[in-house]
Amino acid sequence: MAAVAAEARVFLEVRRRLQSALLILGDSAEGGLPMDVSVTPSSLRMQGPGGCTELRLPAGVRLAPSSCRGLRHVPGDGLHLRLQARAECRPELISVFNQSLQAQECCTFYCQSCGEVIIRDRKLLRVLPLPGDNWGALVDEWCCHPDPFANKPLHPRENDCFTGDCFYLVNLKSDLWQPRPKEAPVETHHPSSENHLKLKPKANTKVICKRCKVMLGETVSSETTKFYMTEIIILPSERNFPIIPRSQFVQSIIAQCMVELSSARSTFRFTIQGHDGKVYILLWLLNSDSLVIESLGQSTSIKKFPVLEDVLKADSNSAWNAVKVLYQPCIKSRNADLSSLWENDISVHSFTLPSTTCLELLLILSRSNAALPPSLRCMNSFQIYAVSKGSKKWAGRSLRTLQMSCNKGATEKRKRSF
Repeated sequence: MAAVAAEARVFLEVRRRLQSALLILGDSAEGGLPMDVSVTPSSLRMQGPGGCTELRLPAGVRLAPSSCRGLRHVPGDGLHLRLQARAECRPELISVFNQSLQAQECCTFYCQSCGEVIIRDRKLLRVLPLPGDNWGALVDEWCCHPDPFANKPLHPRENDCFTGDCFYLVNLKSDLWQPRPKEAPVETHHPSSENHLKLKPKANTKVICKRCKVMLGETVSSETTKFYMTEIIILPSERNFPIIPRSQFVQSIIAQCMVELSSARSTFRFTIQGHDGKVYILLWLLNSDSLVIESLGQSTSIKKFPVLEDVLKADSNSAWNAVKVLYQPCIKSRNADLSSLWENDISVHSFTLPSTTCLELLLILSRSNAALPPSLRCMNSFQIYAVSKGSKKWAGRSLRTLQMSCNKGATEKRKRSF
């Protein structure tokens, strides 16, 4: 895809499942002067007094020019129109972990932030997914005998790796690299006549990277460690550590987790909470079949955004697979009532991540939202769900919309319609 003398901003969102596209032609720098627009199956061309903008579509993306409809001008955005389109699924996978490929192979665990080796040459004989959060309740419902797994935690053996929704469980018994628990004072309540608080030392279970001091996970037991997927890259030992921009990696992992859970469990609402138990973000997955194509013209502010630092460069193509979500921040007691409702709703799934990663994701959401055309940044008076009286609506609030890089387009199976 190439842009020539790009003065006007072009934004194209292609929905693969619907075979439709939304095209936004931004006003030119001269302030929306008359412009001739030409649409062909493989390109867009805009001719105006300020120059010519030509956008060539990536291979596999085709438009139907005769299907153009709904032409209108939106102040602040430019021209909006819809048309039929087709896009082939050509995902570019970021290798983080693949059960079928990595089992029976020697793997190395790296810190994603700095590339420090955490576990070297570990041969994984079994890679097994952990059951869902409510698997114990299902056993009680369907079994006539007492639960044989009651009070028995699932811990991996020496050459096992258990995968959760956003973490790995690994046995570190045979590894020289071991996290050293630290003593951290915490307040505990001791019943007494004076009813006072005392400080009792408690082991700090955080697993910290020796080089960059980033939190990688937590110790679950004396032999088992939980690593967060957003902090670790697992690769075959013969492969070199890939340098992936941090923001691209985080949003790709979160996007993959949401897409897989929505497909497997029909879950579309998620809370992002830190390891400290605080909820940072509320997410609602809208769709996962978008392909976003954009020509940014000569905008300098967008190029400084780290959100799409891997694609939004002066001489690079800006086309990427995306999932679209609504989100609300919950920091500094914002949306506390709504957050409480979601936490008590069994249809909402929770992702637990390091608190610093939660703040990173919130920044990614905010900046990605700011990069969208103004008319696509929010949805007003959005009602989350219908419940009995006493519930609250999101009336008058804005739900910000995110185009989040999703590098796992081949596994997108389901979406939710509104």
